[in-house]
Amino acid sequence: MSDASDLSGGEESQEDVLTPAELITKLEEAWLNEKFSPELLENKSELVECVMEQLTHMEENLQRVRKGDVKASVHRMEIDRIRFVLSSFLRSRLQKIEKFFPHVLEKEKSRADGDPSFLSPEEFAFAKEYLANTEVYLRTVALKHMPPNLQSIDMLKAVPEPCLDSFVFLRVKERQENILVEPETDEQREYVVDLDEGSQHLMRYRIIAPLVANGAVQLI
Repeated sequence: MSDASDLSGGEESQEDVLTPAELITKLEEAWLNEKFSPELLENKSELVECVMEQLTHMEENLQRVRKGDVKASVHRMEIDRIRFVLSSFLRSRLQKIEKFFPHVLEKEKSRADGDPSFLSPEEFAFAKEYLANTEVYLRTVALKHMPPNLQSIDMLKAVPEPCLDSFVFLRVKERQENILVEPETDEQREYVVDLDEGSQHLMRYRIIAPLVANGAVQLI
């Protein structure tokens, strides 16, 4: 991360005064969480904007590096690496929106006031347009040719929901105690575990989803 720091000129973009290296680390964490979680996570609009501003600043500083300087190629590689991570992060979110669009919109509409938004304004507009276009396409190519009682479709039922019971790998950033892995049933007692800091586990996503949201664990 030193390359980002070298080119940054010390400019800070976030209210909590993150260094450029810390900013890129947060982007990488958000990227891995989004990449490996089965559901769409909370949007990171402010983080994305800060990284884009940082990239612009790095590009400007790169122009001032003397031609032929070995550092220039190293800095260019770091800029390209950050752009790749940012693009992959945004692409992962769009793929989930396309795959689960009715559920994503329903979750966004039903969230309580004050709760974090799952979609940025741009993503919300994209999801609504994707839903509208899908409905128009289905009516044009299929529904209008069916009997009147079959000419409607419930998108929430037609499109599968994210599988929250899929298994994910995770690394523990903050120790957690008494995590309920399996509830008590007629066949077994409840299964509770402690997660030590730095340990790695394979667990159902549903169990640790709140820990991903609050940053206590990192998907890997």
